[in-house]
Amino acid sequence: MLSLNLPTYETKIAARNGKNVIFDVIRRRYVALTPEEWVRQHFVHFLIAYKGYPSTLMANEVLLNLNGMKKRCDTVLYNKDLSARMIIEYKAPHVEITQKVFTQISNYNLVLKVDYLIVSNGIDHYCCKMDYEKQTYVFLKDIPNYTEL
Repeated sequence: MLSLNLPTYETKIAARNGKNVIFDVIRRRYVALTPEEWVRQHFVHFLIAYKGYPSTLMANEVLLNLNGMKKRCDTVLYNKDLSARMIIEYKAPHVEITQKVFTQISNYNLVLKVDYLIVSNGIDHYCCKMDYEKQTYVFLKDIPNYTEL
């Protein structure tokens, strides 16, 4: 798979029915190894191992209802009271992060109303903190450690 702008880790990859699968530490099962999944697994590992995010408060492929349509958030970080705190959207490394990607994650946030939004294609990572009082957001220079949230 492609080299990313994220720390490497010891991936668990296997072949199932002639297709490659990768172990998802959050869902605790093997899932199809797509370029986007490659990014997700590396980013989740980065958040857990380097930023101190508790895996027990993270979920992948979170289903939500947006204007009567079923959508899936790639990863959601929850508070200890299980309210949503952060949405993370992944794209394959060859997919450019554009306004369309931010619109997609912003639409998810209409439902979840989180404090942080992150978008990553494994090469470029963008994190913004929402300011609901001023109805705006601020891009952060780095992905915050869990203790800084």
